[in-house]
Amino acid sequence: MTGDHPNHPSVDQSDRSVPRNLRQTGDPGIEMLVSTRVRKSPFFHKSFVENGAWRCSVYNRIYHPRGLVKPEDGGAMAEYDALTNAVTLWDVAVERQIRVKGPDAEALTNYVVTRDVTGMDPMDGKYVILCNEEGGVLNDPVLLRPEEDEFWFSISDSNLMQWLQGVNVDNDFDVEIDEIDVAPMQIQGPKSEDVMVDVVGEEVKDIPYYGLMEAEINGASVLISQTGFSGEAGFEIYVRDAHKEADNVWDPVHESVKAHGGRQIAPGHHRRIAAGIMSWGQDLDFETSPFQVNLGYHVPDDKEADYIGKEELERQKEQIENGNYPFTHKLVGLKMAGEPIRDYAPDFWLISDPETGEECGYITSPWWNPDLETNIAMGYVPAEKIQEVTDTPLNDEIYDEELDLEFQVHLPDEYSEEPGEPTFATFAKVPFKESVNPSAREQAKLNARKEAEENN
Repeated sequence: MTGDHPNHPSVDQSDRSVPRNLRQTGDPGIEMLVSTRVRKSPFFHKSFVENGAWRCSVYNRIYHPRGLVKPEDGGAMAEYDALTNAVTLWDVAVERQIRVKGPDAEALTNYVVTRDVTGMDPMDGKYVILCNEEGGVLNDPVLLRPEEDEFWFSISDSNLMQWLQGVNVDNDFDVEIDEIDVAPMQIQGPKSEDVMVDVVGEEVKDIPYYGLMEAEINGASVLISQTGFSGEAGFEIYVRDAHKEADNVWDPVHESVKAHGGRQIAPGHHRRIAAGIMSWGQDLDFETSPFQVNLGYHVPDDKEADYIGKEELERQKEQIENGNYPFTHKLVGLKMAGEPIRDYAPDFWLISDPETGEECGYITSPWWNPDLETNIAMGYVPAEKIQEVTDTPLNDEIYDEELDLEFQVHLPDEYSEEPGEPTFATFAKVPFKESVNPSAREQAKLNARKEAEENN
C-alpha cells in the first residue's frame, strides 16, 4: 500500500465533512462494559442470560446481541445455516419505535420522508428514507401505519426522535412525537410462516409483504408485519407494553422456533449483504446521498408535496442524468478472492487501483457466501472509475450491469491469499442473491423483465 499517513487521506473523501477513519487497527480484543448508561432491552435477559449471547454492540443506546453461536461451534456461519435452511429468532428491540400521532400525523410524516405516504392505508408498512436539507440519509426505517392518525418509525441506529421533534418546533404540526414501549423481534427463514401459524394462527398467511396484522400472543397485544432484514421470508412481531409482556411473547415464539429446527441468532448480516440490504452507519449515513447507494428510487418524480431535502435531491438527480456527480465515490458490489471471511470486519478495509497501486476506496460490508462460494462485499469506489467502463449514468441501474472493473482489496493476513499482498476483486451485480421478497426497485426490474419476455 502507498501513503504514509495511518488514516489514509489518499482516499478522496472530499465530499464528506467528517471522513471515515480508514486506519487499519484491527480487533484489539477489548471488552464491552455493561453499565447503566446504555439501556438493556426488554429481551436482554432472554438473549444474554438464558440463550447465551456472547458478544454485543450498542445500537440506539441499547445493548444489541451480535453472536449466539460460539466460534468453536461454527460461529456466525452456523447461524447462517439456521437462517437459510430452517428458521431463526432475532432480538431486535434496538429498533426503537418512534410514534407520530395526531391529526397532522400524515402531513408531518409526508414532510420528513422522500416517498409519498399519503397512499398508505391503516395497517400498511413501507420502507422509507429521511434526508436532511443537503440530501444526506438520516435514517432508513420501516414505516408502519397502525392507525389513520398514527405512524411508527422503526428506526435504524440514529437519534431520529430528536430530529422529528426539532423539525416540528417551527412547523407546529398537531402531533405528539415520542418513543413508545414497543419492542420488535424478527422471525426469519424458510419456516418462519410455520412458526407464525403456531403462535397466532392461519390468518397470518394472508398478510401481504409490508402488511400489518393485530394479534395476541400468550395474552399480550402485538402488531405483526411481514418484513425483515435478511432477504429470507420473515416476519416481525412488535410487542406492546414490552417491559411487561416481553417474556410472555418471547417464550412461545422461541419454543416454536426450536420445534421447527431453528434457534435464536444474531441479526443475519451475512445474508442481508447477499441481498444488497444496507446497514445505516456502516454502508450509508447522514453524509451519503441516496444516489450513491442504490436508493435513487426513493426520490420520486411524482411527489408534489414538499419534503425536507427535495430541492437538493432533485438537483442531484438532474446532475447525475447529465453525467455529473455530487459525490466522489459510489457504493458497489464486489466479489473477492481470498480465504472465507466468516465474521464481522473490524475495519473499513482499503481498496486500491490495480493499475497504479493507489488507495482509492474502502469496503463497508464483507462476508463469505457459501451459496455463491466466494467472498462478497459492498464498498465505495471512485465514481470516475465506474464511468470509464460504462455509458450508463451512475444511477440505480448501474447495479444491474456486468462491468469489466477490477480492484484490489487489502485484507488482513488471515484472509489474504498471500500475507501482506492485496487480493483480487471484481465488480458484481447487487443483489448478489435474490431476496424472497424483492425491494420495490427489484420488483419493478423483475416486472419489466417479465413484460419483455411476454412481448417476445
